[in-house]
Amino acid sequence: MTRPANTHPQKPSRRQFLQRTGAVAASAALAATLTPRVHAAENNTIRLALIGCGGRGKGAVGNAMNSEFGPVKLVAMADVVEDRLTSAHTTLSKEFPDRVDVPKERQFVGFKAFKDAIDCLGPGDVAMLTSFAYVRPMQLEYAVSKGVNVFMEKSFAPDAPGLHRLMRAGEEAEKKNLKIAAGLQCRHSVNRQELIKRIRDGELGELQLIRAYRIHPVGGMGPKPEGQDELLWQIRNFVRFFWVSGGLFAEMNIHQIDEICWLKGDYPATAQGIGGRMANSTNRGQGFDSISIEWTFPDGTKATDGVRWLGGHCFQEFATFVHGTRCAAQFSGNIHAGTTRIYKDQRIRNDNIVWEAPPEKYSPWDAEWNVLLSNIRNDKPQNETKQSALSNFADLMGRAAVHSGKIITWDEMYNSKFQFVENIDEMDYDTEPPVKPGPDGFYPVPIPGQWLET
Repeated sequence: MTRPANTHPQKPSRRQFLQRTGAVAASAALAATLTPRVHAAENNTIRLALIGCGGRGKGAVGNAMNSEFGPVKLVAMADVVEDRLTSAHTTLSKEFPDRVDVPKERQFVGFKAFKDAIDCLGPGDVAMLTSFAYVRPMQLEYAVSKGVNVFMEKSFAPDAPGLHRLMRAGEEAEKKNLKIAAGLQCRHSVNRQELIKRIRDGELGELQLIRAYRIHPVGGMGPKPEGQDELLWQIRNFVRFFWVSGGLFAEMNIHQIDEICWLKGDYPATAQGIGGRMANSTNRGQGFDSISIEWTFPDGTKATDGVRWLGGHCFQEFATFVHGTRCAAQFSGNIHAGTTRIYKDQRIRNDNIVWEAPPEKYSPWDAEWNVLLSNIRNDKPQNETKQSALSNFADLMGRAAVHSGKIITWDEMYNSKFQFVENIDEMDYDTEPPVKPGPDGFYPVPIPGQWLET
């Protein structure tokens, strides 16, 4: 496959993000491009169906409700775990009492419940696919078949066959003029868009190196409680199991990798990396707690991503930097803040800044909903499926390189037939769990040199 150029934790809460980044400050750039219309009648309301009622799903509903391109109303909910749906419904009903209209008959539980929720929607409405990567392609297919718009969270599939399925659904959406937004919210940061423009205009010179970091504490997974269903335990602890989410690295660091690809305007040719776990780890999940990956682009440019999920007295960093032949810049800040700066030279220091963007008016999560709802109301094209899937391929390249101990090429990953689970469409509560714990209660962890994902 020819790589196309780009066209266009314990995680702190959204409230903490807003407090730390000053996201209430003015940003004339976005306000100038998005002009809300006034809608007075009920038939102007865009209806939402929430499919996946965890923390990110609830957060996405709040982002949609925040948008000045409303009104929106939540009319259906679905999840495979009933208590998660019930908890989300209680929380959202209290927060948005006049815009949550989800009676019991529109609360659906089960592996096929997403179909019932999507069936409650009509043209112009939005299916919110905020469950996990293992079902994202299947759910996107169904939403597109029903002719409804989609907001889908990252990551997008745990393996290459799933990403190809996702892209095929995106192609069908294109034919139907459906709007598909993907949860790589940093693409809608006006500060990043401005820095990209400056980079394309040559302010940094030729790009030589891109460095991303996501180094912050993330707790491990403890033992499964007695009596807990094994399959649902794995789904509940989605970032601990590769088949559910792609794993903690693939699920979280897709943001950093998407930034790398966006900055470069291309996709990598090869990836190599190392990773492991601390010797006294009590984490029973499948992933590593320390990872370092190097991608090489077709022109030889390098990009790196450093990951460490440990706490204690370890150094922490959550940012992306880019170095050109003239100078360096910061592209992203703590918790995806739109912290964008250009430095006099290669030194990343506060006393070396020559340009810095102001705080953004909208958080990236709010901005992505402003764009989606505006495009729905104004019938402007938006389909982020392919772009997001291609960044996800680069994401899986890095994961495969670390887990296998091999250099992984783009073509190897793109054409890989490897799947964690082949019977996702038939999965139900009686399905045998895809992975099993050992006698000690720990699940299989990759062994470089033995483990393969391509």
